[in-house]
Amino acid sequence: MDIQEVKNEGLARELRVVVPAAEIAEKLEAKLAEMAKTVNLPGFRPGKVPVQHLRRMYGKQIKAEVVENALRESMEQALQKSGERPAYQPDVEVEGGEEGARQVVEGDADLAYLLKFEVLPEVELPDDLADMELVRYRVKISDETLQKALDDVARQFREFEDKGEDAVAEKGDRLVISFVGRIDGEEFEGGSAEDIPLELGSGRFIPGFEEQLEGAKAGEERVVKVTFPEDYPKQELAGREAEFTVTVKEVQAPKDAEIDDEFAKRLGFDDVEALKEKVREQLAGEYEQAAEADLRQKVLDLLDEKFDFEVPQRLVDAEFEQIWHALQHEMQEHNRSFEDEGTTEEEARKEYRTIAERRVRLGLVIGRIGEQAGITVTDEELQQALYSKAMQYPGQEQQVLEFYRKTPEALMELRGPIFEAKVLDHLISQAKVEEKEVTPDELKALLEEEDEADDKTGSSGEQAKKGSDEG
Repeated sequence: MDIQEVKNEGLARELRVVVPAAEIAEKLEAKLAEMAKTVNLPGFRPGKVPVQHLRRMYGKQIKAEVVENALRESMEQALQKSGERPAYQPDVEVEGGEEGARQVVEGDADLAYLLKFEVLPEVELPDDLADMELVRYRVKISDETLQKALDDVARQFREFEDKGEDAVAEKGDRLVISFVGRIDGEEFEGGSAEDIPLELGSGRFIPGFEEQLEGAKAGEERVVKVTFPEDYPKQELAGREAEFTVTVKEVQAPKDAEIDDEFAKRLGFDDVEALKEKVREQLAGEYEQAAEADLRQKVLDLLDEKFDFEVPQRLVDAEFEQIWHALQHEMQEHNRSFEDEGTTEEEARKEYRTIAERRVRLGLVIGRIGEQAGITVTDEELQQALYSKAMQYPGQEQQVLEFYRKTPEALMELRGPIFEAKVLDHLISQAKVEEKEVTPDELKALLEEEDEADDKTGSSGEQAKKGSDEG
């Protein structure tokens, strides 16, 4: 076998590999001889089938298998000899195209091909990574903040009382309704229900449904016309126009709830103090989560400033396509155009291409840092992420678990964010971190200010998603 490097430009590599036809022929004879020892065919004793007979019966199939194995083995040897680390599965270009491949299988030509790929860049880590200066926000839960949260809880779990026969429904009222849905005059599955509570303004129903019931009275029947969203889960209904004959059974007004022991017990707490403690704990957790996400983003931004090296364009292409697909889906869902966003498609492509390159570069940096620090993702951590993912699909947990267990690539997608978070936490533990106490409103203002700064500097505001082989 002959291996020659024919291209070495930046990260791009091309290797020309030649496996002589004679070597493939030897492999073919060895394969046939091995089969002759074990194959069972009518009219022959086990292990006594002539090689020539096997060649006539299975020649083409075996030749194709031998060539495929020769290609795979020679690729592995070529990459091992070159000492390179491909950034992705290399492309194979057989000389002569389909005709050349046919001649190889027929034994009339050497197996000659180009192996094309980009290599992972060497990421040199500076000594000053541990010298980063960061600010961690700590939110103080004041009595005023707690009271606002308790008021939200009271509104969420408030009770309703009948408004009377002649009362009209207003936004915020709750209706008890029954309805029958039709498309093109025909009732459809899942389009009917009886005695359903619906709070006007809650956004629980199809867009436009709740608004058309404002002003209704108990006992009134209305025809509500709506269009199912394009991304509606049931594809047979997505984008379809429908009519619902709605009967209003009751019109109920919200009743202010008093936050006392009785209210707390209704929610499952011993008394109002236990409820307050739980709400305070949840608030603290939410603000801490937001502050930690902000801290990690600051680390990513600092890493982005420290590193500037060429990245594999194939990885950038893949990342860009993922971002672009999500962007188009979002714009279509909200019926927005590039003009509405104050830009053009060309400018947007350029911007998101930069974001994709940033993500790939940061992913490689994070992978290198994690490798040097010996950071790994344990099976227990991966299983926990898997179960958390499954819990997002009530009733389909088992199917989700099976999908991830049978799809290694999808499982790796769960592994990436865990690895990234552990690396960023490792960097934060080494950094000089100043603790700063702020109010919830101050935290919100600070985060909005930082987001605006990111927009002006072109920072993506996104976490890195791609890592090296180790990451």
